[in-house]
Amino acid sequence: MTIKDAPAEWRVTATETPFRGGKTSVRTDEVVMPDGSVVRRDYQVHPGSVAVLALDDDDRVLVLRQYRHPVRQRLWEIPAGLLDVPGENPLRAAQRELYEEAHVEAEEWRVLADLYTSPGGSDEALRIFLARGLSEAEGERFEAAEEEADMEVARVPLTDLVRGVLAGDLHNDCLVVGVLAVLAARAGDGLDALRPGEAPWPARPFTA
Repeated sequence: MTIKDAPAEWRVTATETPFRGGKTSVRTDEVVMPDGSVVRRDYQVHPGSVAVLALDDDDRVLVLRQYRHPVRQRLWEIPAGLLDVPGENPLRAAQRELYEEAHVEAEEWRVLADLYTSPGGSDEALRIFLARGLSEAEGERFEAAEEEADMEVARVPLTDLVRGVLAGDLHNDCLVVGVLAVLAARAGDGLDALRPGEAPWPARPFTA
């Protein structure tokens, strides 16, 4: 038996978009169930996002502390951002986010994990990259605004982050999945066996 997600699409008899925001919207579909009944499903339409677990030579992860209004907490996170441009190359977007949020560049890029952040209520697809060979970026720093203007940047040992996740002290989905995926990769075929940074991503097809 092969354990692998597969594309599927149940028939939609009607759809509407009752809310449109700056980056996302809410859609309501009327979906035909296997027994023939029709139900309404509301979900967030999202452009997709990328995140970067940047791991330095001392086995420390570059993390950011940022205020997140919906949950009323300052969360420790890894650099991340939206795929703002349709068809945008996710690797290029991740490199941009690492530069803008931490003023850091990386020589080596791999794909850690692809996931749907909340498939019961959103179509957001997330790709988490592993970045290694870190160095300070050249040029001027990106001018932060809004929540990012209050952001803290630190490098924390990977083992400390793993303990924080398992203790229930760290909650950001990108960080949680990223640090545990690094451990799983090391316990398996190793970090060098991860998919290359330009690996195909069917959930968010992109151009070179």
